[in-house]
Amino acid sequence: MCWAGRSKGMTAPDTDTQQLPAASGKGDTEQTSESSAPARSALRRRRRVLAAVCGGAVLLGAAGMAAAAWIKSPAQVAADTAAPPADVLTAAAERKVLAETVVTRGQVTASQSVQVSSAGPGGDGAGRSVVTKVKAKAGEPVAFGRVLLEVSGRPVFALPGALPAYRDLKPGDDGQDVQQLQHALASVGHPTNPDRPGHFGAGTERAVRGLYAALGYTPRPVAENKEAEGKKPPTPAAPPTHPMVAMSEVVFLNSLPARADSVTAEVGAEASGVLMTISAGDLLVSGSVGLHEKGLIHPGQKVEILAETTGERATGTVVSVAQVPKTKKNKSGENDKAGADEYVVKVKPGGRLPATMAGQEVRLTISAASSRAKVLAVPSSAISTGADGRTTVTVKEPNNSNRRVEVRTGMSGDGFVEVTPADGARLTEGDQVVVGVDTRRSEEGQPR
Repeated sequence: MCWAGRSKGMTAPDTDTQQLPAASGKGDTEQTSESSAPARSALRRRRRVLAAVCGGAVLLGAAGMAAAAWIKSPAQVAADTAAPPADVLTAAAERKVLAETVVTRGQVTASQSVQVSSAGPGGDGAGRSVVTKVKAKAGEPVAFGRVLLEVSGRPVFALPGALPAYRDLKPGDDGQDVQQLQHALASVGHPTNPDRPGHFGAGTERAVRGLYAALGYTPRPVAENKEAEGKKPPTPAAPPTHPMVAMSEVVFLNSLPARADSVTAEVGAEASGVLMTISAGDLLVSGSVGLHEKGLIHPGQKVEILAETTGERATGTVVSVAQVPKTKKNKSGENDKAGADEYVVKVKPGGRLPATMAGQEVRLTISAASSRAKVLAVPSSAISTGADGRTTVTVKEPNNSNRRVEVRTGMSGDGFVEVTPADGARLTEGDQVVVGVDTRRSEEGQPR
């Protein structure tokens, strides 16, 4: 213990035996207070220093911990960014029917497409060819014996027939096109008897007049023979001129249903070029395949037809596969080599396709082959061929050991391969075969 003060002439008492004197009076009290004040001040200073030292130690410790979290050695960085251990992927061997399919694109078209155009001025006195009426709109059905449009006052109508109109037909004409006209007239209610088939006689002439009258027109007269005019002048009582069917006024369609695919004719516009395009007959589908796929496709194979824009589905069968590649023209008119490896595949729908599918692009899935019965199959990625030439699959056992099984492969389809265990080998349905290795893992370190 330290003394605050010491009396003059006094010697220090023995610390072992000296006892503190009792306070006696005011002088002693003041002396004690004065001597203890500096001691308390020094104690406060020591406490402040100690608190500052402790606070600094805490801050240094926290800074060290933060630095340890953010600052890593190159070895630690490499360890943290290293790829996780590989994870083996497996799939079960299955018993299933395998189907080998070929998927390609196709176009839905009608069996016949006819372009309607004008062959020149219309009625008598017409100076130019002008569209005067349009009676068929794009997308509408077309019926036989119906006027499609009118050019300079003359009708253009549809009749049934496979031959296109290539000449004007008039009394006295004979031929297959006359016989087609006779059948067409009879089909719309104007029989041609007693004319013999293929001869334009009085019965056909009467039927032609009846058709034009039903449409609201009169047929064009047969042009007078100039040479005959010079020999025999006309008389006022001359009989009426004979009617004819002008080739520019009739469109022959092979069958129904028929529809106007596009109509470019406008009333008052010049009747030039293609005025209307008509499709007739049942809708068919045409696709194309490459050379490596052509050998897989044969007539009679089943086809699934999907219109991706509308979701409509239909089934059909392969009708034919082209033996020579189709030719495509580029902008310069030359054969495009890009299309030299494409072979046309014709598909006949199993039923009548809806008219809304006409002109649409569709996806064709052709069943090229089938195992018919269920076979033992594994994913194609499970098949491997070793240096010894053996074809094998690797089976992962429940105890995580691997077993190599030699197999013989068969047909493939839908990503699977038919397998048959070799003599003495064992592979059954449900065995887990190795199909690959997945190095991806989730944040928790578990395989995905």
